[in-house]
Amino acid sequence: MEALIASYADDSSDPESNPTPPQPSASTTVAPLPPPPVSLLHPPNSLEVSLDSLPISQVNRVRSFPHVEGNYALHVYIPVHISSATRKELATFLKKVTALVPTLHAVDVDVPLSSLLKDEALLEKVVLGREFHISLGRTVPLRVHQINSMVSMLRQKLQFQRRYLIDFNKWEIFVNDDSTRTFMSLEVVAGGLAQIRKQIQAVNEVYKLHNLPEFYKDPRPHISVAWALGDISDTLKRMVEEEMKKYTARSGSQQKCILTSKFSGILCKIGNKMHEICKFQEE
Repeated sequence: MEALIASYADDSSDPESNPTPPQPSASTTVAPLPPPPVSLLHPPNSLEVSLDSLPISQVNRVRSFPHVEGNYALHVYIPVHISSATRKELATFLKKVTALVPTLHAVDVDVPLSSLLKDEALLEKVVLGREFHISLGRTVPLRVHQINSMVSMLRQKLQFQRRYLIDFNKWEIFVNDDSTRTFMSLEVVAGGLAQIRKQIQAVNEVYKLHNLPEFYKDPRPHISVAWALGDISDTLKRMVEEEMKKYTARSGSQQKCILTSKFSGILCKIGNKMHEICKFQEE
């Protein structure tokens, strides 16, 4: 942007550093200043620009609970970010699965993965270069008068947490409660599982005090990477397992961990407002 500023200086800038040029004579034709290059206005690493140029599916989302005035959606979760070193390998795997299941979409942004197959760098950015989450409780409606007590109790229960590593060991397929969507996810089955389940239990206790439904009885912590409409779990699971077998055959060894992430805290989103819940207690 410095080049843009230099070429298109503001009239209000310092006259000493930007002296007024000589005025042209009446017979002189002054060529209009050309527009700035588009590449200068839109940096190539801008995710917003990338999304603007991509097709986004218009999906009628089904609410998990009806909208009621004075209610706000509550979501308690662990944020997860995928390192750039891991994204490339994951993107390659996603490309192979998408070629077999072309109805997959990126979670949250709803971009069809099939539109990204020719540009792996863009696929990495759009699908994997964002914040993911491990849910610690159901997404439920919270009354406005419950917000302060909910945040206060969650902080009391969860504020002192030790750092730990979270290992995502396997690809797993999940279907939402009303079978309207199938999710391709990375599941935690070993490292970090015990700690996450303790945190889920703490969230459950706070939910109960607010008469809110508890989490699933046998929680399976995961992050969802892609989704498809309807219940295609059997097909998607078969394709993912086939690709994992091919990957194992190519690498010559069984992959023990697909992704490792450091536990980075707990967030509570109520409506559009974010609340930080926990503080770290170092080993």
